[in-house]
Amino acid sequence: MMTAAQATATAQDVLIWLAGEDDLLPVFLGATGAEAADLRRQAEDPAFLVSLLDFLLMDDAWIMSAAASLSIPPEKFREARYALPGGQDVHWT
Repeated sequence: MMTAAQATATAQDVLIWLAGEDDLLPVFLGATGAEAADLRRQAEDPAFLVSLLDFLLMDDAWIMSAAASLSIPPEKFREARYALPGGQDVHWT
């Protein structure tokens, strides 16, 4: 089981990876409404980190690219999302 601290570190690694993806970063910024100038400050916000991981998890190619670049098993991104405060599964029943 991943701790919240490990999940935060994983999501922050994803943010660093994403910042280097010139084609994908603008897509993320447009989809979330985030501002590039605020990314460093938002890197400590669990809600922002959950949205970052949600974005990554939308596309298998993004997951695989981030996993390869960060040397992280792809399933760790979903584990990190669920371990962050507010990132738990939503049950609608």
